[in-house]
Amino acid sequence: MTTAIRSRTMLTLAEVCEELAVSRSTFYDWRAKRRAPRCIKLPNGDLRIRRSDLDHWLDDREDAA
Repeated sequence: MTTAIRSRTMLTLAEVCEELAVSRSTFYDWRAKRRAPRCIKLPNGDLRIRRSDLDHWLDDREDAA
């Protein structure tokens, strides 16, 4: 997989928070409670979230109305 394609499938924490309309502190709270989507911790400490993991996480939270 090329770097350009991979960068589009990996979201920064800021991008995820913006998409979910939550603050960074809320995301970290969810993460501490193991309620956040799966994250990848980079060697520099930054977090990335795969687009597929975020989509799957959102699907799991969808209400069956």
